Amino acid sequence: MGSFRRKTPEEILYSISKLHRGRLKIYIGAVSGSGKTYHMLQEGQHLKQQGIDAVICAVSTRQRPETVEQLGDLERVPSIHWIKDGMERKDLNLEALVKRNPEVVLVDGLAHRNREGAQFPTRLDDIQFLLNHGISVITTVNVYELDGATELARKWTGVVVEETVPANTLEMADEVQLIDVSPETILKRLEEGHVNGDSSPMLFERSNIGKLRELALRLVAEDVNDSHEKYRMEQGLTGPSGVAERILVSAQYHWNGSIHVRRGQQIAKRLGGDLMIVTFVHPKKMLSREATAFKRSLLKLADKIGAKFEELTLASRRKLPGMLARYATLHQVTRIVLGHSKLNRWQELWRGSITNGILKKSRHTDIYFVADRAEKEGERILPTKMLTEGRSDDRYRRLSDQEVERKIGEIRRGRFKVLIGAAPGVGKTYAMLREGNDLQKKGIDVVIGLLETHGRKETLAQVGSLQTIPRAKLEYRGANLEELDVQSIIRRNPEVVLVDELAHTNVPGSKNKKRFEDIVDILNAGISVISTMNVQHLESLNDAVEQITGVRVRETLPDHVLRMADEVELIDVDPKTLQQRMREGKIYALDKVDQALNHFFRTGNLIALRELALREIADDVDERLEAWERNDSLRGPLRKQETVFVGVTLSTNAERLIRRGFRIAYRLKADWVVTYVHDHAEVADELKKRIKVLEDLTARLGGKFMMLFARSRRQIPYLLLNKANDIQSTQMIVGQSKRTLWEKIWKRSVIRPILRYGRHMDVLVIADIEACYYQDEG
Repeated sequence: MGSFRRKTPEEILYSISKLHRGRLKIYIGAVSGSGKTYHMLQEGQHLKQQGIDAVICAVSTRQRPETVEQLGDLERVPSIHWIKDGMERKDLNLEALVKRNPEVVLVDGLAHRNREGAQFPTRLDDIQFLLNHGISVITTVNVYELDGATELARKWTGVVVEETVPANTLEMADEVQLIDVSPETILKRLEEGHVNGDSSPMLFERSNIGKLRELALRLVAEDVNDSHEKYRMEQGLTGPSGVAERILVSAQYHWNGSIHVRRGQQIAKRLGGDLMIVTFVHPKKMLSREATAFKRSLLKLADKIGAKFEELTLASRRKLPGMLARYATLHQVTRIVLGHSKLNRWQELWRGSITNGILKKSRHTDIYFVADRAEKEGERILPTKMLTEGRSDDRYRRLSDQEVERKIGEIRRGRFKVLIGAAPGVGKTYAMLREGNDLQKKGIDVVIGLLETHGRKETLAQVGSLQTIPRAKLEYRGANLEELDVQSIIRRNPEVVLVDELAHTNVPGSKNKKRFEDIVDILNAGISVISTMNVQHLESLNDAVEQITGVRVRETLPDHVLRMADEVELIDVDPKTLQQRMREGKIYALDKVDQALNHFFRTGNLIALRELALREIADDVDERLEAWERNDSLRGPLRKQETVFVGVTLSTNAERLIRRGFRIAYRLKADWVVTYVHDHAEVADELKKRIKVLEDLTARLGGKFMMLFARSRRQIPYLLLNKANDIQSTQMIVGQSKRTLWEKIWKRSVIRPILRYGRHMDVLVIADIEACYYQDEG
C-alpha cells in the first residue's frame, strides 16, 4: 500500500540528487580473515561479466590463495603507498580514479586513516567524494571498527582500535552484507597462515572471535530492523512485525517498580529485544516525597540499562488498560510486563480490574505478569550465572562405562556444518560447493551426496571435479523417486560429504523419515557433513514465519539439529539483491517469477526473514559461547533456577504455545513441561490423535508432556496451578483465545483464576493468534 502524499520540494530535489550519486555497499565481518575481500572481489568479477566497468584500488589480499584468485583480470588503479610505524599503507588515488571514472570502485578498509596532507583525512571521506562524482563504491569493514562497537570490543577482547568510522555508517550504505564465519573456520585459516594474527593475537582467541561474531550479527540485525520498520511505516502497517521483540514495562513510582524493570530488562536481553518503560501519573496530584524518590531511582535505572522512559498523565485508573494498550500498539510492543494485581475479587469489582482490562484491550500483545517474590525470597532479580556452584572437580572423577562409550562415539563422529539462509536463492548451495572445492584442493576427500542446483548455472559451475554419489531410487505410488543414498556414501567412506536441504522429508518407506536422520547415520560412521537449510524450517520459528509471510511451512526440523552442528554459518544477502536474482531467473523458472515476487518474495517478507535469520544465528552463537562457560553475555545473565510450565488446550493455538514455551525455556536454560487437562472421563479417538500430535511436538522440542483429568471445566485452572506448584514452576505460560459472548457467560475463564491464585509465579499470557497476525502487504 503506497503513500499518496505529495512529495515536498526538498524530497523531490533529494530524489533527483540520488539519481546522480553512486551506490555504496559495505561488506562487514567479525574479524580480519572472514572473507570480506574475497566476496567483494567475487562481486567485482560478476559485475564485469555483466558489462559493468569495475576497477580496484587499495585492495589488500594478504596473499590468501582464494582471494588472489578472485583478482582475475580486474583493472587496478594504482594507490598511493606510504609508511606508518614501519608498515606499508595504501591511500586511494582520488585524482586518478575521477579521471578514470569507472562505474564501480572496489576498495578495502573503510576505517582507514589517510596520510598527513591528503585531500581528506579518512577513507570514508574519500568514498563520499567518489559517490558525489557518481562513482559507486563497494568496501569492507570489521565490526569492531564501528564507533559504538569499539568499546564493547575492548571490554570483551582487550583490543584497542585506533581507526574507526561513525556508528551511523551502516545507515549511509545502500546495501550492507554480513560475511558470517564460524570461529573454527577463522582459526583454521590462521593455522594455515592465511590470516595475520601477530598484530592482535588476543583478537584471534576462540571466545573473542565468537563474541565479535555475535556483535556483528546483532548489529546488522538492528540495521535490518530499522529498514523493516521504515518499510512497514511506508506501507501503513501496524502491530508487531513478528520478528523483533519489543518489551514494555508498566512501572509505578513504588518500591517494586525497579523489580518489574529489572525483570523486563532480563526478558529483553535474553530475547534480544528493545526495552521501554512507561509510568502513569495523575495530572492534578503532586507526587509524595516517597514517590519522588522512587521516580529518581527509576529514571537512574532506566538510564543505566539504556531503556526508553516515558511518563504519561492519566486522570482515571479505569482508563489505564486502554491507554496502555494503545501505547503498546503505537510502539509495536510484543510483550507488556507489569505486576500481578494485589486486589481481591470485591476490590476489583469496586475499583476496576487493571488485569482483566489489559487482557481485554491487548489481545494482539503478550502480557507478562511478574510475581512479587521479595517477601518470600528477597529481591531475586538478576543473580549471577552459576558456573561452578555446587560442582565437584570433574577432572578427577572416574567416568562410567556409558560415559566412556559416549565420548568414544563423539571422538569417532564426523564434523557437522550447516549453512543457513533467510530464503531460497541466497547462495547456500553455491557456498557449500565452494567450500567442498576448497577442501578438495587441500587434499581432503570430498564427495557430493545430494545436490539441488534448481537449474542455476552459477551453482552447477561450482561442482568442478567433485564426485557425485548416485541417489537411491525408490518407488512410491507408481512413481520413481530419488533420495540420499546413505549406504552408498558409507561404503564409499569419504572424509566429507555435501548434502543439500537438511529439512527435507524422505519418501515414505525410507529407513529414516527425515534427511537430518540420514545425516546422523553418516556422522556416526565417522564421515563429516556440510549441509544447507533455510531459517523458516526451524520448528520453533514456524509460527513467526507464518505471521511474517502468511505461509505455514510444512517441512520442519527440530531445533536441536542446529545445536547438534559443530559449526553454523549464515549466508546473508540483501533483499533487493535476492529479488534481482529472482527476476534474472536464477532462483525459480521465469514463468514463476511474478508469482514469487508478489507472494513469498515480497520486500517486507524478505526483510523480516533476513532479520529473523540474523537474530537466530546470533542467539545460536551466544548459546555456544555460554557452553564454553563464558562470563558475560549480550543477552544478560541467567536466573538461578527456572522451570517453565505451559498449559494448553486442544485448539489450533496449542502448537504455537508449545513452540513459544520451548523458545523461552531454551533461552533461560530451563526445564519445561506441557500440560493438557481433559474435563471428561473418556477421551474420544479423534481427541487421542490430537493429543498425540501435541505430545510428539513437545517431545521433538525436548519437553515433557503430561495429561490430567478434571471433573469439570471449573476445576481446570486449579489443577494447572497445583501441578505447576508441584514441579516448582517459576513461570506459567497460557494462551488467550477469542470467546463468543455465549462462551463468556457459560464458560468461566481459565486465565483469571490462574492470575488470581498464581501470583507467586510469573505468568505469561500469549496473545490471541487471530488478533496478532498481520499481512505484510495487501
